Amino acid sequence: MDREVSPQEITKEKNRRWMVAIIIIVVLGAGIYFLRKSLGSTMSASKIRTAEVKNGDVENTLNASGEVIPAYEQIITSPIRASIKSVLLSPGTQVEPGQPIVELDKSLTQIEFEKYQDQLELKKNGIDQLRMRLDKNLYDAEISDKIKLLNINKLKADLEDARRLERVGGGTKEDITRAENALKIAELEKQQLENDLSYNRKSMGASLRETELGAQIEGKNLKELQHKLKMADIVADRKGVLTWVNENIGSSVSEGEMLAKVADLGSFRIEGSCSDIYAEQVKAGLEVIVRLNDAALRGIITQVKPSVKDGVIGFVVQLENARNELLRPNMKVEVYVVTSKSSNTLRVANGPAFNGKQRQHVFVLDNGIARRREIVVGLSNFDFVEIKSGLQAGEKVILTDMNQYEHLEKITIEN
Repeated sequence: MDREVSPQEITKEKNRRWMVAIIIIVVLGAGIYFLRKSLGSTMSASKIRTAEVKNGDVENTLNASGEVIPAYEQIITSPIRASIKSVLLSPGTQVEPGQPIVELDKSLTQIEFEKYQDQLELKKNGIDQLRMRLDKNLYDAEISDKIKLLNINKLKADLEDARRLERVGGGTKEDITRAENALKIAELEKQQLENDLSYNRKSMGASLRETELGAQIEGKNLKELQHKLKMADIVADRKGVLTWVNENIGSSVSEGEMLAKVADLGSFRIEGSCSDIYAEQVKAGLEVIVRLNDAALRGIITQVKPSVKDGVIGFVVQLENARNELLRPNMKVEVYVVTSKSSNTLRVANGPAFNGKQRQHVFVLDNGIARRREIVVGLSNFDFVEIKSGLQAGEKVILTDMNQYEHLEKITIEN
């Protein structure tokens, strides 16, 4: 049989339930409090970096890489086939115009030069012989022509005699006919001689011209080889630094093979490269910013290389200050190609807080409280981010990465 519970027991049970509920609420409240504490609704000012929103210019840039190379680097090649006799300077040496760098063994080319000299002398001697032979032939033809003329005059006289004798009865018609035929034959032979004489004169000029042209070609070959022998004295033709030299003494080098490099280390340019996904944007004439540690140099793209290799396009940058003292050969630098620009716009220093999205949230610091705010960004580069909306000039933005606080609307910043 059930027993009735006393009012004291009922009150005691209710109090116990209320106590459990209050304890649970307190525990949950403490848990939430300590959770919020652990998530950091308060942080130290020493752990953040801020920047003030100001007016200024913002340039949109593409990231690229580059290498510093001399503005010019002269490649000295061997003008002849020879061997390296001695190396007079080592890489890194400052050179002056006319200073010898490498000595070549030119004996084989010297022998060839002397052979060309002999061949040219033979050509000249052949021209003299041909001229004498042609002069003789021309002289003989002229004498034959004169002899034939005298013979014609004699035949004319014979014809007149035959006609005179025929008139006085001392000759016959046949004698006249023979005299006339002999005269006609002699006149035809003289015409043939005159034609041969004219041909010989023209032929003589053409033959001499052909032979003289051959001699001129030989003379030019000789001058070319003489120039190569002179150029085989490997010297610097301008002031610079010897960056490389073939130091293999005794080795043979072919005509056109590289012997040394001389660079002007007082002036530089940049060989840049970037991904080919930017191929349509990278063009000659675009401005470029080159980062050298904490310094920035300006330049312009003068050439975009037409070929793409391994997904990379190359370009050449001419610097405004090509003689900057920070520049060193083969130095790797960061290159930023300026594709567009906004003038006198709101901007703030770039930092980890900006994730590259057009719409995003940042924390704005005001009187020790950082409040989460949505902003719209525009152009950006390694220095600045353009602010389209959401911020005003003079406000301070936290640049530190605040992803772990994105669930909070505000944070107390303690000094």
